[in-house]
Amino acid sequence: MPNTTNKKLIKRAGKYGMMTVAAFIYAVAISLFLDPNNIAPGGITGVSILINRLIPVPVGTLSLVLNVPIILLGLWKFGFKFIFSTMYTLLISAVFIDFLAPYGAVTNDLLIASVLGGILLAVSLAVIFKAGATTGGTDIIVKVLQLKWKHMKTGEIFLFLDLVVVLASWLLFRDMTVAFYAGVAVVIDMVVMDYVLYGPDEAKVVYIISDNTEQIKQRILVELDISATLIQARGAYTGDPREVVMVVVRKQMAPRLEEIVKEEDPRCFMIVSSASEIFGEGYKDIRRG
Repeated sequence: MPNTTNKKLIKRAGKYGMMTVAAFIYAVAISLFLDPNNIAPGGITGVSILINRLIPVPVGTLSLVLNVPIILLGLWKFGFKFIFSTMYTLLISAVFIDFLAPYGAVTNDLLIASVLGGILLAVSLAVIFKAGATTGGTDIIVKVLQLKWKHMKTGEIFLFLDLVVVLASWLLFRDMTVAFYAGVAVVIDMVVMDYVLYGPDEAKVVYIISDNTEQIKQRILVELDISATLIQARGAYTGDPREVVMVVVRKQMAPRLEEIVKEEDPRCFMIVSSASEIFGEGYKDIRRG
């Protein structure tokens, strides 16, 4: 028992260590590349950059304040366990952003700032997702929206919200060039993060064989808000009936799915494969394939 407890503590410490490093990388992207060049990269942080130009409150502090009602909404909808790691990531990243802000821009070249800033954002977010956490903000908003409108596609919602922030930056700064490079940063962030997480594939197909099928299925339905397919099978050696859970999941959500399965059954048998195309509700329209 002590060894098991120690392993859990080490694993949790490693997880939060990854999140801390990722939060620092995120802050470097914002405070040293994007913010000082008036590049608002979408999301709550982008909104914070815009508000910072209107009122003298640090970007990190603004991001934390704006996320408070969103976190409360997440607590109400998804519970404390789901939100705790997000709260930690938000807090530590806000501290790092405000700490680094006085150092100013590493470069004033908008192209370099948008490209490197977008890449750093992508890497930091990928690490956070791999650690089983989220970045809060629009992540939670999108998840809540999909509780009511399940047909809405995650990527499209993110893109729409980011484009609203980019448009707002154009209206605020009256500078098409700055808005253009904000869009460049958003696109680079999306593309690089997807590649860092799982390469060029669109989605993952996961087969789960476990003795805790019911618990895993319920957590998938509640925490990830995605469906699953139960396949009746039989063990070739024992002949015992088994239930296999098959899940199709978007790349960004796959790390969290794997974390859920490992938490419920560390000894389960799990097969993860790549899918280049998925047709059906929530994915591509088969009529346009």
